[in-house]
Parts: sequence; C-alpha cells; structure tokens
Amino acid sequence: MTFTAVPASAEVYALGEGPVWDTARQRLLWVDIVTGTVYEGLLDAATGSVAATGRHVFDGTVGAVAVAADGDLIVAEQATLTRLGTDGSRTELARVLPQGMRSRLNDGAVDPAGRFLIGSLAKDDRGGQEMLARLDETGVTYLDTDLVLSNGLAWSPAGDRLYSVDTLPGTVWVRDYDPDSGKAGPRREAFTITDGKPDGMCADTDGNLWIANWGRGRVECRTPAGGLLATVETGAPHTSSAAFAGPDLDILVITTATQGLTDQDLAAHPDSGRLFTARVGVRGLPTPYWTPLT
Repeated sequence: MTFTAVPASAEVYALGEGPVWDTARQRLLWVDIVTGTVYEGLLDAATGSVAATGRHVFDGTVGAVAVAADGDLIVAEQATLTRLGTDGSRTELARVLPQGMRSRLNDGAVDPAGRFLIGSLAKDDRGGQEMLARLDETGVTYLDTDLVLSNGLAWSPAGDRLYSVDTLPGTVWVRDYDPDSGKAGPRREAFTITDGKPDGMCADTDGNLWIANWGRGRVECRTPAGGLLATVETGAPHTSSAAFAGPDLDILVITTATQGLTDQDLAAHPDSGRLFTARVGVRGLPTPYWTPLT
C-alpha cells in the first residue's frame, strides 16, 4: 500500500527532525538540528498543515526534544541534556558525551515510564563508538557504546520491547525492556534495511514501526520482523523522522531536510526541508511525558 504525504509547513528546515506530539497542549514540537532550534507549532487536523508558533534557539546543535506533563522541555544539545522551563529558564541536567569526543547527540525519545533516551553520531569518520544512553534516577546509564549512528527509538504497545535504529549498517535492533525498572535486555537484530538508510521512527497501536528512509524520500511501515506493509512517499529525498499527532493520533507528521542535497536535487525536489503530513489509516501510540528527576 502506498500513501502520498503533502507538504505541511511554509518554512523549510536544514535538518528537520524529531517530531513530538504534546497531547495536553495540542501542540507539535520538532527540531532543526543544524540551526540548534526547537520549534513549537499548531497542527490543523482538518487540513494537515502545521504553523510554527514559537522557537527556542541554542548554541550548537539540538538533536531531540521531549516534553514533561507540566510543559517543561528536555532538549538534547550537542553533548548535554538541558531542561527548558515554561518560564524560559535553562538548566543543564547531565553531560552525556565525554569532553573532547567528536560526536553529537542525535535522536531521542521517552520510555513508557518517563525516562529520556538519547543516541549519538560521530562528527568524523570514526565507527562503532557511538552511544545509546538513558537519563534516569541514577544519572546517565549507557545501554550501548558500540553503535555507528544511533537513531530512531520506539517501544511496543505493551512497552516490553525497545526498538532502536543504527542507521549506517541499516540495522533495527530490538531488546526486552521493563518499563517499571528500566532494565534492558541484550539487543538482537530485528531486521536490516538495505535500500536506503533507516532514520527516525515511531510505532502504531498495532505494534508496527513507521521508519523514515533517508535517501529514499519515504516512510516505511514495517512489522516487528521487518515485513514491508506500506510506504508513505514525500518527494523529499532526505526524509528524517515521523510521529503520529493530532487529537486522534491519526496524522503522520514527517520531517525532512535540505542538508546534503545539491542545487539540482533541490530543483527536482522543491519541497525538501518542509514538514509533511499524511493519513495512513492507523493510529499511533500516545507519546509518554518525560518525568523530571527533580
């Protein structure tokens, strides 16, 4: 089954990423990684359009954002996690990457119990040294330290399995996960995508994964074993992430990027860098709220 997404934003982003739906405030959050900007916006459920209503700019890159029940945000800056209060205050919570490590924080998500997980990617040609970390009551816990490019995260509907993407090998990993204790089992390969590069992802209520395919201009719906069920075409080659949003969690919001595209690419794909939306006939899982430790 093939769906076609439609451009949803007037604004174009260099590296749009990490859409998050905040149910309590009926707002959409997303980031532009390279400009270090966290965006807030309104999603029109009738038209599927998104209008940015606010932005927060940080020094350096911003890989991901998540929201607490009270509206505070946790922001993954280049190497650290920062709490952005509703009053505009900024408080460093933890350093994730060691001083001097030529990496940056990348994609992140909140687990079913409210803990924030975040991965990293190398800013040079190193391989196999990237991390998947979690901020919890003990501080920063490292689940993986041997990834090539840590990317999308999603949980099964019961919260008992964690899926994680390692983009450059094209691997989607899965591990047992206890949301109550945070105990994570050893990872095992769920499946590998060989056509394009898997990027950000989310899960629907059936437990299927919606995975952005960087380089192929689409989001792919796959079963937990990797079977291809549907594709959502964007027309923007660098499709980066996806999340279900809207009052009924039935609108797939997709981020894209202009980064890495030539002038010829941009002329051929003029909507690159915009947000896209699509109705795909299923609903997403509610996004858990981040639980601050203090």
